[in-house]
Amino acid sequence: MENQVLGKTVENKQIIFKSYIEGIPKETDMELKIVKELNLEKVSKGSNGLLVKNLYLSCDPFMRGRMRDFTGSYLPPFVPGEVIEGFGVSKVLDSDNPDFKPGDIISGFTGWEEYSLVYNTDQMRKVQADDMPLSYHVGLLGMPGFTAYAGFYEVCKPKRGDYVLVSAASGAVGQLVGQLAKLYGCYVVGSAGTKQKVDILKDRLGFDGAFNYKEEADLDKALRRHFPEGIDIYFDNVGGSMLDAALLNMKIHGRIALCGMVSQQSLSNPQGIHNLLQLITKRVKMQGFLQSDYLHLFPRFLEDITSLYKQGKITYLEDMNEGLESAPAALVGLFSGQNTGKKVIRVAHH
Repeated sequence: MENQVLGKTVENKQIIFKSYIEGIPKETDMELKIVKELNLEKVSKGSNGLLVKNLYLSCDPFMRGRMRDFTGSYLPPFVPGEVIEGFGVSKVLDSDNPDFKPGDIISGFTGWEEYSLVYNTDQMRKVQADDMPLSYHVGLLGMPGFTAYAGFYEVCKPKRGDYVLVSAASGAVGQLVGQLAKLYGCYVVGSAGTKQKVDILKDRLGFDGAFNYKEEADLDKALRRHFPEGIDIYFDNVGGSMLDAALLNMKIHGRIALCGMVSQQSLSNPQGIHNLLQLITKRVKMQGFLQSDYLHLFPRFLEDITSLYKQGKITYLEDMNEGLESAPAALVGLFSGQNTGKKVIRVAHH
């Protein structure tokens, strides 16, 4: 029984955020701390909190934004000297919350540590420990998957036969956007940063075309080569020069979904966009969005994506690191394109 661990003293590894940063994150911006004697006591009555054992943690580009001293975003910055926070899959050890009981597997925000006390449970959800891997609930069936689903269907408003460009196409979000677009009857091209990723996009994920943006001297020419008649939908995960080139190649009444700006997140002076006039002349709709705007669709998303995966209609790429101590390197690797697919840290086996 899970309550057999209560009252015991355990060691708790933690990843601590050291101080606010400029530029690309480094492993030295974080440190591994070991709390030698953590008492696993019952959660205080009236706290509505949970004591959890973390099983899987998610590495996500948005976490870079929380490493700077800026409070004008949709999430507050990390607190220097405190444990880093992110999405995870956890097992409940004790609960003062009527919605969760010991033994439940849950997904939501937790600490980058082996054991966490969680008091903000608003976006926690129970996970069914069925035939889908638990780690998928921070990827395919979690925030990145839902971001792809809501962004493609609700923001991009696809039509069959649309020509679709996806940047960072082998990443956690891009891989699913491209496959959903193919299933919808679109022509899909993805950009990525290595030949291996380009091959994966075409050979495993079913994209119609793909290119290595690092090998293109002129992104405008690259896009004209792949989209001689223009782009209907651009799903943007990177911003910067790729967004600027896409603007030149949009069709009339095209749609651009601004999902991420990973090329700009570590720059002190982000790159300007020069081709915004195209939004007017081509009547293009460009919209930023957060997956949390569409949470009412989450049950339908879970049903749809689970069904498609079990039918073999979509492929999911996961890039797993073992052990909490590997988490800083895994997060840093996101910003140099080291991951192929969704980057996940396995903290413990359940």
